[in-house]
Amino acid sequence: MFFRKLALISIVFSIVGLNAQGQTFSELDNKLEAIGEIGLLKGFGVAVVSKDSILFSKGYGYADVQNKIPYSEQTVQNIGSVSKTLIGIALMKAQEMGKLKLDDPINKHLDFKVINPYHPEKPILVRHLATHTGTILDTDLYDKKAYYVLNEEDLKLEIVQDIGEELQTIDTKVTMADYLKNFLSANGIWYKRKNFLRKIPGAKYEYSNVGATLAAHVLEKATGIPYDEFTTTYILEPLQMNASGWSFDTIDATKHSKLYVQEGARIPNYALVTYPDGGLLTDLHDFSVYLSELMKGYFGEGTLLLKPSYKELFSEQLPAKKVPKDPNSYDDEFNSGIFMGFSPIGLIGHTGGDPGISTFMFFNPKTGLGHIVMLNTSLTGESIEKQLIPIFQAVNKTLQNTP
Repeated sequence: MFFRKLALISIVFSIVGLNAQGQTFSELDNKLEAIGEIGLLKGFGVAVVSKDSILFSKGYGYADVQNKIPYSEQTVQNIGSVSKTLIGIALMKAQEMGKLKLDDPINKHLDFKVINPYHPEKPILVRHLATHTGTILDTDLYDKKAYYVLNEEDLKLEIVQDIGEELQTIDTKVTMADYLKNFLSANGIWYKRKNFLRKIPGAKYEYSNVGATLAAHVLEKATGIPYDEFTTTYILEPLQMNASGWSFDTIDATKHSKLYVQEGARIPNYALVTYPDGGLLTDLHDFSVYLSELMKGYFGEGTLLLKPSYKELFSEQLPAKKVPKDPNSYDDEFNSGIFMGFSPIGLIGHTGGDPGISTFMFFNPKTGLGHIVMLNTSLTGESIEKQLIPIFQAVNKTLQNTP
């Protein structure tokens, strides 16, 4: 099963808490160059930002190993579940526009009913979806129906023997609306009671990709604007994220990275029926601009939303009893804003994971610094130990030394 979001757990123990002396950005660059030469991660990008500027941004390794094309600040790749943070901003913008409210029942806006069969009297609210308390489960069916290859010839690649059952051909693709209806409507062809938790909506945190996509669809119905168009108009264009988009048709495909497993096999180019929950394509520069805007918003200087909306976006929504009880974890599920994660150590952001990619986007409100790590290679225990952890250790040393 593909992990649409990365649990950080001990992987990112090194982000904070180390007692090593700080280092300069030049020293960081040298360290990352050396880490990149190990080669388990074929290509990766690292950025350090403040709310006002990009302090450091560079790629390492290769975007295309065979043709020796370097991974650079302009290399485009999908970023997995970090994409969900745009759903949060979009919902807050729609609320500002008077199109919906976070505490609306979702069925107020949908043209098919979504009801928890164990608690039909309790409506699922938009806020429930935005905080992963909507009681909607992904189940194994999610992976088997959400991904499709863009070139059917790629199904002949050897790697498909390992993940082929999870990749559909484009001619079997359904629309996002039909996917959700099939999954969640009592009349849907994939509907099962076990697609829902037995808990009352709002009572328990349970991370849900399907629930996130449903939130994006609620926005579409409430505003009358397709989600990709809405987010392009109200997020990507205002931030001049010109290298970013929701499909290969909206980006410069020549700058898109090849995606790999550690052994070097290339993963076919793919897309998602449920694209709002993980399908944003972007490069390190645009990604850094986006993180800077989030930080501006947190500090009351954002440009995309009004101050009250940003305050809501970054407010911890869940009481302690509803969140995972793992105080020693550096996971971003310690609490939830509006599609925004909180760690036990005070970091705010999100992680993402999909075939061939992993992404980490966080900022520290106390230091006013944020960082991004994006990879074009599926993680393994070996690459985590030999490259990912050293990357975070190097970044952490620099954060300690940055005023």
